[in-house]
Amino acid sequence: MAKDKQPRKPRAETPKGFRDYFGADVIERRDMLAKISEVYERYGFDPLETSAVETVEALGKFLPDVDRPNAGVFGWQEEEGDWLALRYDLTAPLARVAAQFRNDLPTPYRRYAFGPVWRNEKPGPGRFRQFYQCDADTVGAPSVAADAEICAMLADALEAVGIERGDYIVRVNNRKVLNGVMEVAGVLDPADPTKFEEERGIVLRAIDKLDRLGPDGVRALLGEGRKDESGDFTKGAGLGADQADAVMGFMEAKGHTGAATVARLRDVVGVSALGLEGVEELETIADLLSAQGYGPDRIEIDPSVVRGLGYYTGPVFEAELTFEILDEKGRKRQFGSVAGGGRYDDLVKRFTGQAVPATGVSIGVDRLLAALRAKGRLGDAAAGPVVVTVMDRDRMADYMAMVGDLRRAGIRAEMYLGNPKNFGNQLKYADKRGSPIAVIQGGDEAAKGVVVLKDLILGAKIAENATLEEWKDRPAQVEIPLADLVSEVQKMLAQ
Repeated sequence: MAKDKQPRKPRAETPKGFRDYFGADVIERRDMLAKISEVYERYGFDPLETSAVETVEALGKFLPDVDRPNAGVFGWQEEEGDWLALRYDLTAPLARVAAQFRNDLPTPYRRYAFGPVWRNEKPGPGRFRQFYQCDADTVGAPSVAADAEICAMLADALEAVGIERGDYIVRVNNRKVLNGVMEVAGVLDPADPTKFEEERGIVLRAIDKLDRLGPDGVRALLGEGRKDESGDFTKGAGLGADQADAVMGFMEAKGHTGAATVARLRDVVGVSALGLEGVEELETIADLLSAQGYGPDRIEIDPSVVRGLGYYTGPVFEAELTFEILDEKGRKRQFGSVAGGGRYDDLVKRFTGQAVPATGVSIGVDRLLAALRAKGRLGDAAAGPVVVTVMDRDRMADYMAMVGDLRRAGIRAEMYLGNPKNFGNQLKYADKRGSPIAVIQGGDEAAKGVVVLKDLILGAKIAENATLEEWKDRPAQVEIPLADLVSEVQKMLAQ
């Protein structure tokens, strides 16, 4: 009789597209988000935590296929028939909250939120299925003063976490201005917004490729189309020369000052009422920011901001880091965007049927952390705890008392809880923990009422390259009275 097969052991591996965060990563993110939260709360925003799970109905606009409602999100069907899913972003939950609690929340409602979101997409290099977002939004404020405030708050948040002035720029554009340009270019009919949808889509995609294709490549896509180096042909929007000139004029309207940019945009949109409304909104935002001391060195009007213009309904903004880093091939390049947002006045409409004005921004948490590392703005790896070693199993209470004294003084400390038989393993453990100090007390030290403090960081440095004089000047191991444990550890940590 064949033996029953033993159950296969589970593989100890992170699922594809996900990752684990260990101590230093978690601490760096926590500290950065705490600084951002301080700025947001200073602006009067309240924190909000929503469930990680939403109904698929609430996430509806993200679903690519109504016949497969779990595509794009991690979803499942309840026994009652309802579909649920892990949240795709932090905006859809806000829409649901704003509608569900509209009679209880103040208007406008100002909230910030951060946490993980999940996307059921194909993972790749640097592309994960779970990542952190950090959002701040104002719901119920139609004035562009709310947009100006978001921009100012974003600039303050970047500086609070360590991005110096001059290393970033918040750039502002407006979807209404682009719509005015589309109207002038003949691909938007205000009386029938559904007309020319295909052409507008091509124009939007062409504008979005300016960085990659350059003006000539974009102009080709605005016209009959473009053939790339491989010979593949991409159909164009079919605009005439004058129509294409209007779109290119919009993209090239940035002047040396905000006033010069606004003046050029006013010429580009011509008689389009919607376009002129967008230009005036940009002018108002610039005036409001200037009154608060936010000059063009921090926030500027820039028509080249195009990402998200297909989604937003009014002002749109993007925070770009301007300092250079080396890419994987050793080439210099600018770090790029770490945050984006804008006005989306259809936020709550799906739930209530009524348009509710809203504006907000989302910071890419991992991107911003990577930028801070690139600039050396994150501290060294967080110091591990002071480790009290165990020399005598019968004196565990004494060792625990030392740990208690250190903790009450606000010092991070722990007693070694592994097998104390091999003392070398205890020091290896302390080294792996990044411990700055090991506290040692054997029977002889206990009889004399002393402890030994071993400076693990200095010891490692001395082993590397210290001179004999440095060794004599500050030995890596000292014997001190037990009564002075806390004060001597504090002194050693301060050095």
